[in-house]
Amino acid sequence: MKRRTAIKSLFIIAGGIAILPSCSGDPAKASIALNHLDVSADEEALLAELAETILPKTPDAPGAKDMKLHLFTLKMVDDCHTREDRDQFLSGLRALDTTLEQQTGTSFRKMTPEQRASVLSGILKEETTSDLQAFLKITKRRVIQGFTQSKFVMTDKKQYELVPGRYDGFYPVQS
Repeated sequence: MKRRTAIKSLFIIAGGIAILPSCSGDPAKASIALNHLDVSADEEALLAELAETILPKTPDAPGAKDMKLHLFTLKMVDDCHTREDRDQFLSGLRALDTTLEQQTGTSFRKMTPEQRASVLSGILKEETTSDLQAFLKITKRRVIQGFTQSKFVMTDKKQYELVPGRYDGFYPVQS
C-alpha cells in the first residue's frame, strides 16, 4: 500500500513541476500574450494612461482603464495591423515620454489630465507625419472602437429598437 501512495505522490509532484513554469509570469512583460509586439509592463502602463486621457472616467461611464481598453488596443494592433503599423506603434509608444520631456520638461504620467489632452491634441494637429503621430492615431481609433463595442455601451447606452421602428399614429402632416 505504501508503494502505491509513493508512486501517486511522485506523479503529483512531477505534474506540479511540469506546470510550474507557466504559472510564473515575467513582470517585465505585458499582461496579455502578444505574437508580434514586444511590449513591457511599463509601456503597457503608459498606454493605459494614454487611453484614460482619450476616454476619461465620468460619473456616468467607466474610463478606459476600468474597461481595459489599453489591452484591447494592444491585441488589435498585434492581430490586425501590418508590420509597418506595428513598427510605427512601438516606436511612437517608446518615443512618447522622451518627446514630451523635451517639449514640456515633464513625463506623461506626471502631467495633469488637462495638460495631457492639450499636448496630445497639439501633436495630432502638427503638419509633419511622425511615428508618434501615427501611434496616437492608431491608439485613439482603437480605444474608441473598443469603447463603442464594449458591454457597457451595448447594454446600457444603446436602446435597441426593432426595424422599421415604432409606429407614431399622431404624427403631424403638413399640407
